[in-house]
Amino acid sequence: MLSLDEALTRLVDVARERTLTRAETVPTMAALGRVLADDVRSGLDVPPADNTSMDGYALRCADVATPGAVLPVSQRIPAGVVGAALAPGSAARIFTGAQIPAGADAVVMQEQCVALDGGAVRVETVPTVGQWIRRRGEDIAAGAVVLARGAMLTPQALGLAASVGCAQLPVLARPRVALFSTGDELAMPGEPLKPGAIYNSNRFTLAGLLQAAGCEVLDLGIVPDRLDTTRQALREAAAGSDLILTSGGVSVGEEDHLKPAMQAEGRLDLWQVAIKPGKPLAFGAVRRPEGGEALFMGLPGNPVSSFVTFLLAVAPVLRVMQGREPGGATDPAAGLRLPAHFDWLRPDRRREFLRARLDADGGVEIFPNQSSGVLTSTVWAQGLVDVPAGQAVRRGEVVRFLPLRDLMS
Repeated sequence: MLSLDEALTRLVDVARERTLTRAETVPTMAALGRVLADDVRSGLDVPPADNTSMDGYALRCADVATPGAVLPVSQRIPAGVVGAALAPGSAARIFTGAQIPAGADAVVMQEQCVALDGGAVRVETVPTVGQWIRRRGEDIAAGAVVLARGAMLTPQALGLAASVGCAQLPVLARPRVALFSTGDELAMPGEPLKPGAIYNSNRFTLAGLLQAAGCEVLDLGIVPDRLDTTRQALREAAAGSDLILTSGGVSVGEEDHLKPAMQAEGRLDLWQVAIKPGKPLAFGAVRRPEGGEALFMGLPGNPVSSFVTFLLAVAPVLRVMQGREPGGATDPAAGLRLPAHFDWLRPDRRREFLRARLDADGGVEIFPNQSSGVLTSTVWAQGLVDVPAGQAVRRGEVVRFLPLRDLMS
């Protein structure tokens, strides 16, 4: 069996050759979670002019040599208003964010001043030059790169782009992923469940994971267990996608048509990856009618195996296709080191990923039933505990906890 690290090295090497270059321009407000296709440079200084970080009084330090100096208030400057040059020997009432008037070299906060009758102010402290003034360009200089190509756009990144006036942003196109299931036993929620049938949960889990990973999903539904329909589904999927994703059906049984269909429409490698849950993973490509090919990944059919294998193997491929680093479980810096508040005394020869969550005592607990068919464990869990092959875990030992939010991002 391949180790997870070996499998991911192969997957990532292929994915790097398929890094998306298609780009589009979208409104900044709609760019959350997208990946920048080009650097974003500022066309202006931020702030664009010296301004005050406090409500108070703008003045000349030379006019307040001792505490208690009284100055006439010559003007009032709210944010958004440009005041007149400050007359020597006077002060300007000023509010947070307002531009510093020419001639002023400090701001004294209002708590250190007393407004007097007749439009004057008594300054109770001796100011220093520059106090409470935010200088032009101290955050961003005009021409500076504020967001680099390949950055994933977070809420704060959108705010930064807006602060330099970007109404639109160049982003990479979303990976197009075709998703379908094979199996005559599968039914959709809302349909009557015939004897021997099961509801198709993997379709919903995988579609949600793909959307969370920033993909455009082409849902081809359930494909009947026939070779001709499976081949047709692969051709349709390849024509409109960068990656085809399926779960189950890659076996040697008489009703498992995905393997011969893949061999007819492209190429397929069947891997045994030394992880639990998981192990079977199919990887290959399907020819497109117009030339080129779409990558193919086939996941195990058990719902938990499909979920975990997506997080460990598919998500890194999608990140690389979007011009990002693979991250995930093979990143040595990933995860948290926390005490185990459980015993796991049945070590497996495969590397295990246990559904787990944080407890109130600052440690990690695991779901009582770690079977690969227990989908409730994936809702209960906040992450996975990474247990090396052949290793038991005893209560109190430090384990590596991988939060689901990091594996999905």
